[in-house]
Amino acid sequence: MYDERGPELASVSLQFRDFGAVAAFSGPARTIQCHRDNGLVKAVLATPGNGSVLVVDGGGSLQSALMGDMIAQSAVDHGWAGVIINGAIRDSVAIGTLDLGVKALGTNPAKSAKDGLGHLDGTVRLGDVQIRPGAMIYADPDGILVSG
Repeated sequence: MYDERGPELASVSLQFRDFGAVAAFSGPARTIQCHRDNGLVKAVLATPGNGSVLVVDGGGSLQSALMGDMIAQSAVDHGWAGVIINGAIRDSVAIGTLDLGVKALGTNPAKSAKDGLGHLDGTVRLGDVQIRPGAMIYADPDGILVSG
């Protein structure tokens, strides 16, 4: 993809790990900014995804997980293409069996708060790349590209 459209795509330099059973995924972005609280993540992934990719800016924190297997299953059930988390997930073995693209920085078995604190559908940053709601996300085992 980058070879064909390079200059119009932003490449995320943060090094994410792949966790879901879907290695390559794409779709329009929905965004959440939160810190150690997955209440918004759970709520949004329980709504129709229509092939979207949820981009969660957890500030790079690995202190607690922002998604586990039950929330990931909800994303599958509601038609999300993928989830990208600038932070940690848990239940990685179970998530690896789900028909969902998942990228995160790492894992932590600790649960996060569930107060619903954070910001929905604002501009978030992954490294040097700003991502606005509706931007097209292209993810594969080599990384993440953003258009728009």
